[in-house]
Amino acid sequence: MYNRRHFLRRAAAAGVYAAIGTSLPACARGSRYQDEIGLQLYTLRNQLERDPLATLTAVRDIGYRQVELMDTIQLPELLPIIRDLGLGLHSSFINWSHVTGGWEYNAAARVDYGFERVIEDAQRAGLSELVFGWWFPQERDTADKYKATADKLNAAGEQCRAAGIQLCYHNHAFEFADFGGQTAYDILIERLDPDAVQFELDVFWASLAGVDPLALMQRLDGRIHLLHLKDKLAGTPVIKTDGPVPEDAFQELGTGVVDIDGALALAPGIGVRRCFVEQDQSPDPLQSVRTSYAYLEALG
Repeated sequence: MYNRRHFLRRAAAAGVYAAIGTSLPACARGSRYQDEIGLQLYTLRNQLERDPLATLTAVRDIGYRQVELMDTIQLPELLPIIRDLGLGLHSSFINWSHVTGGWEYNAAARVDYGFERVIEDAQRAGLSELVFGWWFPQERDTADKYKATADKLNAAGEQCRAAGIQLCYHNHAFEFADFGGQTAYDILIERLDPDAVQFELDVFWASLAGVDPLALMQRLDGRIHLLHLKDKLAGTPVIKTDGPVPEDAFQELGTGVVDIDGALALAPGIGVRRCFVEQDQSPDPLQSVRTSYAYLEALG
């Protein structure tokens, strides 16, 4: 079954490249990204809380070359361990309220940790990307609110750019909800300045919303810095809201219906710099990231 699925995905990826008039690149098998494949640490959030050293050591021993932080506020604790283990660290999510200003919805956040400090810490740690990855439903329930936040993202992106850092927008499924004939994601694509804000495309969440990730990648040619790789259980219903997602919808790479190999084939040609494995929910997160790494290794 694996070999058949792998063959079909390779054939599909080749078809995409034939359609755009080029041949399938050698790194379509994941070789370029496999050499520096990363893991978004949200997958192992509970393990990290219990034992950061043991968790990051396991990540390195599995074969991951770099990690992506959940928040720059983790830098003081995790950066020394990451460096000692020889792992790379180039990107981190940030607290969304730094951009939206909606601190009244975000009582758990540290308001004394300002955006200037975030940028300074990222600079000192040598980060090249900061990622805006979620925001409260109250802040995005109209098209005008998306437009206003896009403008705030552009301004924040200019601050990052002045410090030599690229700000990126990470999607979920809710951005694909319709607002009067266009999706919220359409608004972001139109409104965000590509120089100020790039995208970190999550192929699972796009697929969950009923969007073809490969078609979206082609549409965003030159605007995707980072890629999140995760697979989706066959038969999962389309979801375009913040509502609950079945936990088993999140699958290890190669065990679901997302064309991971095709995404890796397209990525180099559209300017993707780095790829990160992520699995939001799993009964055994460490085993899940092992399985996903093994899938990528088999592509090499």
